[in-house]
Amino acid sequence: MKASETRIRQALDRPSPDIRLYLLYGPDESAALALAERLGRAMGPEAERVDLDGAALRGDSARLADEAASLSLFGTARYIRVTGVGDESTAAVEALLAAERAGNPVVMIAPSAKATSRLVKRALEADSALATACYVPVGEGAEALAGQLAREHGLRMAGGAARRLVQATGADRAVMTRELEKLALYLDAGPDRPQQLDDAALDAVGADLGEAEMSEIVEAVVAGHSSDLGDALRRMGEAGGSAIPWLRSLARRLGALAEMRADVAAGGDIASVIKRHRVFFREEAATAAALRRWSPEALAEAQRQVRRVERALVASGTAGAVLADQAMIRLAERARRLGRG
Repeated sequence: MKASETRIRQALDRPSPDIRLYLLYGPDESAALALAERLGRAMGPEAERVDLDGAALRGDSARLADEAASLSLFGTARYIRVTGVGDESTAAVEALLAAERAGNPVVMIAPSAKATSRLVKRALEADSALATACYVPVGEGAEALAGQLAREHGLRMAGGAARRLVQATGADRAVMTRELEKLALYLDAGPDRPQQLDDAALDAVGADLGEAEMSEIVEAVVAGHSSDLGDALRRMGEAGGSAIPWLRSLARRLGALAEMRADVAAGGDIASVIKRHRVFFREEAATAAALRRWSPEALAEAQRQVRRVERALVASGTAGAVLADQAMIRLAERARRLGRG
């Protein structure tokens, strides 16, 4: 069945035995992981979590149904979280939905799946499944999300606090949640004791990653300026901000370059392509240089690498920032070598 985000939140907070599968699909993997955590909290701190991935189900389509029907080794509640799935897991979902019994709920995260995919269609058809799309919110939608998350922590947004929080976190749900947790602690706020969140609190506690700092990192990677990138990453690290906002900014930049590079490969000249895509005049020279430097294949691989790093950051609570820095330095080095070619 199709579920709105409000309904999926409510369902994950109070899981029903009638629902065997919660499918969270779409490109905002961070949002999907944050939603999946709600099921873990609902199951309780003693619950056993079984982690699977798409590769495991590809080789054994019966395993998901078996895990859903199995009892916990510790006699506690049990649930299954499956990450990195796509259409190759449709057979496993079919087996789960058709099984005679499945006492343990399954939450499945499918970042590459689209609404038209076989996996999503099967979940939408089933009465014992709920499916919702996870997309990175933009504009007013991102600010509405910030306000909703703030209310869950007992915070009332004042003035431009919502917009500022969105800008500082790149509209990443997980990063916003962590920032709001810190702010709620600072303000002694909770659902039963709401407090106002304003600029003063953000100045005191909140992350504030400026557009200029993020742009500096993005352009250093794209241009292959490794030394500039190292300095920018060091400053960002000292500020204590998450890497996810600038990774997403880099992903958007690479995506825009890929679209323009495809037009160039189809026969368009660089100047005309830049004009057609309405590149800001101050960025025209850098964009032209990037289009000459990067091939379509190199841009596609760079986009994949950025997505891999973001997924690693979401999953890692330890060396994530170091991982991101190292990966981007390698990417900048590749861009520098491409320029020589």
